[in-house]
Amino acid sequence: MIMPSIKTTLAACVTSAALGLPAFAAAQEYTIGVSIPAATHGWTGGVNYHAEEAKERLESLYPDISFTISTAGNPGEQANDLEDLVSLRDIDALVILPFESGPLTDPVRRVKEEDIFVTVVDRGLTQDGIEDLYVAGNNHEMGRVSGEYIHDRLDGEGNVVVLRGIPTVIDDERVEGFQSAIEGSDIEILDMQHANWNRDDGFEVMQDFLSRFDDIDAVWAQDDDTALGVIEAVRQAEREDELFIVGGAGMKDIIKRVMEGDELVPVDVLYPPAMIATAMDLTVQHFVSNGPVVGEYILGSPLITEDNAEQYYYPDSPF
Repeated sequence: MIMPSIKTTLAACVTSAALGLPAFAAAQEYTIGVSIPAATHGWTGGVNYHAEEAKERLESLYPDISFTISTAGNPGEQANDLEDLVSLRDIDALVILPFESGPLTDPVRRVKEEDIFVTVVDRGLTQDGIEDLYVAGNNHEMGRVSGEYIHDRLDGEGNVVVLRGIPTVIDDERVEGFQSAIEGSDIEILDMQHANWNRDDGFEVMQDFLSRFDDIDAVWAQDDDTALGVIEAVRQAEREDELFIVGGAGMKDIIKRVMEGDELVPVDVLYPPAMIATAMDLTVQHFVSNGPVVGEYILGSPLITEDNAEQYYYPDSPF
């Protein structure tokens, strides 16, 4: 399912094809290469799942369009995959979620120099203007929505600990959004530590917080993998009744907890790995639509609650 955008600066013709109904037959055969990180953690596992689902769906809808998906365990491997997609697969378009922004900027630029349509997903390149289309989640919004929920739930007063992600621009944007939402309130951030969007790191960081702070009202874990580690640390310390946890992304295990009314994890904030499917859908429109598909498509970060959680639940996804 493609999540709706709250901010779209996409110059695109929204046709019935964008809703899953082919409006125009492709004039010729096209090959679209999809380059994504291997499933090294939960979120990228979800990216892989949704990429394969989108491939099957889109190839069924558009017989003249085919996809080839490659996964990479590191930036160097992904750069080599791009060379193969151009030289061996003769792709007409590339959809890429870079393993890292810096090391993939030059390889993607070389792909673009071959007059290939380029869609970049999630992790922007370090040079502007290379890609034709950029599809991503809204990191500032993700932080703001999380902060607003915690602010309202605590009535603007209480103690919060924050588990950050990997030291990146994405993490900075999320934290800035969170801080903007609680600014001017009596909510105190006791400490912020990097947990690297990792379950084990989340467990260790939360153990440290619990040992140092006797009064914690809420935890912003920022990421669902991290949140699982936080949950385990809180339960081991037998402090489940003292606080609540807000993660983020849309992991099925967390969504299921929200659906079931888990008081420890009452909500989640969406940052969907299914954005890879959105990017593939839009890239197809470059070939089948009679309007331009260029610019930015920024997905929203809605608050997932017990009332709406079911629509974000993918039980067959690894994430």
